[in-house]
Amino acid sequence: MKKLDYRWTRNPKGQFVDGHERDDVVTYRQGVFLPAWANVKARTRDWSREGQPDPPPNERRTVVWFHDESTFYANDRRLTRWVHKDETPVPYAKGEGPSQMVADLVSADYRWLRSPDGKEEARVLFKAGKNREGYFTSDDILEQANKAMDILQKHYPDEDHVLVFDNATTHLKRADGALSARYMPKFTSKMETNWGVEVNVQNENGKPVYGSDGKILKTKIQMEDATFADGTKQALYFEPEHPKAGLFKGMAVILEERGLINESKLRAQCKNFKCPPGQSSCCCRRALYNQPDFVQVESLLETTCKARGFSVIFLPKFHCELNFIEQCWGFAKRIYRHYPPSSKEADLEQNVLSALESVPLDSMRR
Repeated sequence: MKKLDYRWTRNPKGQFVDGHERDDVVTYRQGVFLPAWANVKARTRDWSREGQPDPPPNERRTVVWFHDESTFYANDRRLTRWVHKDETPVPYAKGEGPSQMVADLVSADYRWLRSPDGKEEARVLFKAGKNREGYFTSDDILEQANKAMDILQKHYPDEDHVLVFDNATTHLKRADGALSARYMPKFTSKMETNWGVEVNVQNENGKPVYGSDGKILKTKIQMEDATFADGTKQALYFEPEHPKAGLFKGMAVILEERGLINESKLRAQCKNFKCPPGQSSCCCRRALYNQPDFVQVESLLETTCKARGFSVIFLPKFHCELNFIEQCWGFAKRIYRHYPPSSKEADLEQNVLSALESVPLDSMRR
């Protein structure tokens, strides 16, 4: 077999790349991400060069912070190592064991995001799982982002900061009433079935309210106003003085008010929401979807950060290799796998923290 170039080894593993050249991914990568990155890159430190020149006059230095989550498992240990001939076989633990999720931000300028004295940090430890602490949600991401911005504003006010996130749905979540043509009906609603955005009922603490059947209670809210090309607001529900006051106008009326008469006469949507490639006016939903105000709806994360003077960049889908924090996770897990195994969650957490602190700044800058 060796003469035929075969080797007895583990199956080679690689990342999925089938989505890298998908039309929407290429459009975002070339038209949004790369221009945004080029604009930021010009004001950051270049650690591949000797010395760091001062920024141009009247221009502040920019620090880029990469965010991500990673999970460490108690039974994740090296599978191959040097074994002495006299070593006695030991039964191995089955399954992955308890897990510890870590969410953090890192930069090549300062390592993990924390105050200079290390007493304040943006790191979040989370025991994910249905019967544990639940799952990391959009609210958790917003809370962590605010904590990170508190530290940066307090301890690093002389620099501009950009937060980089991947395209996870928890990062891209929009406000409940944000503009979206996804589920809009074409025609004006009737009083008894007025259309609105369905959201979870929450108590005073922001927690979901459950019904007697164990399911989360739902309610409807109005979608926020749209915006005409001249910047004026377009109400999606008829005004109080109108005979149909309070009713949702429907996509046909919304398009007509924008002067898109031909588009208002199209079918509501293409079959299974699958519009022909390259088409922008094949159905009412697609016509609205391509309107500037519908395209430019910000996520809650963007809105929250922008309100505090911070910029956000989302990595293109399927491009985890652009997030250098992945290299930090890899370095930490290599160290972590050398620690003595333990099923105690306290040991798991301590080993995770120790492994994360083992990642040197010099390695991050390479």
